[in-house]
Amino acid sequence: MEFIVSLQLMRQYAEQQRCAGRRLALVPTMGYLHEGHLQLIRRARQLADVVITSVFVNPTQFLPGEDYERYPRDIDRDRRLAEAAGSDVLFAPLVQEMYPAGYTTRVSVLGVSEPFEGVYRPGHFDGVATVVTKLFVITRPHIALFGQKDWQQTLVVRQLVRDLNFEVDIHVVPTVREPDGLAMSSRNVYLEPEQRQKATALYRALQRARALVLQGERRRSVIVQALLEELARVPELQLDYAAAARAQTLEEPEEFAPGEQVVLLVAARLGGTRLIDNELVDVPQYGAERA
Repeated sequence: MEFIVSLQLMRQYAEQQRCAGRRLALVPTMGYLHEGHLQLIRRARQLADVVITSVFVNPTQFLPGEDYERYPRDIDRDRRLAEAAGSDVLFAPLVQEMYPAGYTTRVSVLGVSEPFEGVYRPGHFDGVATVVTKLFVITRPHIALFGQKDWQQTLVVRQLVRDLNFEVDIHVVPTVREPDGLAMSSRNVYLEPEQRQKATALYRALQRARALVLQGERRRSVIVQALLEELARVPELQLDYAAAARAQTLEEPEEFAPGEQVVLLVAARLGGTRLIDNELVDVPQYGAERA
């Protein structure tokens, strides 16, 4: 596996591969790889001739007071795991080269970036859109893979690709979970054992609301109430939001239509750790009639 730090060398490598007629896949990560990342790499291996895994803890998507400085990092471990999963390149650019002195440009995606995470982490998606744009320009992938766990982020990236005419196909890979349902995340290492057990409340809430939708419930308020009731069983959770929305637009109608895809979204803090999760569910075409 190639290990590349220089932006110039990464550009040259990508250009050489493209000139040779090879199909390139990019898996953007912030490192400290876990099984969720490795599934992205394995899927990329199936879809492309060359797999580039980027590891970059992007400072522009962290808000003041967030965990940028303490975000887990272990580049040697990441190299071993990425190579074993089938990556051809580990691209680990330096902050000072990605954002050199005098850097003032940012990319903003409006609309889908504004609710939910946009409310609780203002400016976060500007950082995401900016770094994804830079990675696309540097690595020139034909496809890029993202995890469903960051569902709103995938919508932001899709909008970015459409609006800026990037010739990049976006693939979203289902969330990888621990045996007890907790969504895999690099930040899970922050959780104390007792907190780790309580964190599964997010998954239980999502499953309860999902079952309600599959039983034919279409009223958003009822679906959200199911989320809230389950999350309330763990009073230590400090809830940012629990919501049900149209999966592709994040609109929140009073009632969902038969056949519509709904995304259930949860974000909460447990101690000093912020957790997010989601579940996609299709409203049945023929639900039970309500009185």
